[in-house]
Amino acid sequence: MHYEPEEEIPPPRALWMPQNFGGLPPEFSRFASARAVVLPVPYDLTTSYLAGTRFGPQAIIDASTHLELYDEELQCEPYRVGIHTLPPLEPSAASPQETIERVEEVIAWIVEHEKFPVLLGGEHSLTLAPVRALLKKFGSFSVLQLDAHSDLRESFQGTPFNHACVGRRMHELGLNLVQIGIRAISPEEADFIKSAKNVHVCFDYELHSDPSRIDRALEKLRDPVYVTLDLDVFDPALMPAVGTPEPGGLDWYTVLKILRYVGKKHRVLGFDVVELCPIAGMVGPNFLAAKLVYKMLSYVLAKGGQR
Repeated sequence: MHYEPEEEIPPPRALWMPQNFGGLPPEFSRFASARAVVLPVPYDLTTSYLAGTRFGPQAIIDASTHLELYDEELQCEPYRVGIHTLPPLEPSAASPQETIERVEEVIAWIVEHEKFPVLLGGEHSLTLAPVRALLKKFGSFSVLQLDAHSDLRESFQGTPFNHACVGRRMHELGLNLVQIGIRAISPEEADFIKSAKNVHVCFDYELHSDPSRIDRALEKLRDPVYVTLDLDVFDPALMPAVGTPEPGGLDWYTVLKILRYVGKKHRVLGFDVVELCPIAGMVGPNFLAAKLVYKMLSYVLAKGGQR
């Protein structure tokens, strides 16, 4: 695969608003020098309740241009590692499997160029693509899935590549799967969790009665690690802009604690943030998602994580 960015000659500064993650100038957003590469995928073909996650990636990028780029916690400016934003990938309208294959090809290309991949969805079925690409490159690893749903169905709505099946597909690849925040499963998934090896589930009701269960779940991770974060893991009072807003969920600082731990303790291969379903006139959820992406990059690539 070949990608040649357009010649980076900006117009006069007073007229120029960069349309990339973070609103970064060329010296921090060029592909050649960037450490991280953001891939937006506006896709929601298998959405089963509220449609609209195809608008999520652009909403995150738009909100990110208003972020304060100094991280007061880490006391640094993480964007200085370089963040390049690719054009949105065009999904296939014909087949969920074809869309996943397209995304997998691009992620593989990013990794071959020794960049850190960041996928912005779109629905959760997309996570299978970076996982498959990274498995081919690095061999076995753990997946940390922060989510309200376990997504462990064999098939849903006529396809094994539905968003409700991505956890099952990752398990079939032989990966060690750690799920935190789960609070909505089917009987089929409940039975599967009881019998499956290398699937470790920290249910939401458990961690609210005993927060130390999060620490015990994280201890199940084995290096290296890929992180997939479905925004419905948050309390819907904080993050209402998702396709299926389940009651309960995690708060902002609990999620940051988890991500900070992973960034410090493990080699992280990449991550995704999925399932933002923007609500017209409500920018708070979009901004939360953008800041979450930036914090994840901070923990992994800036102070406190590997470089």
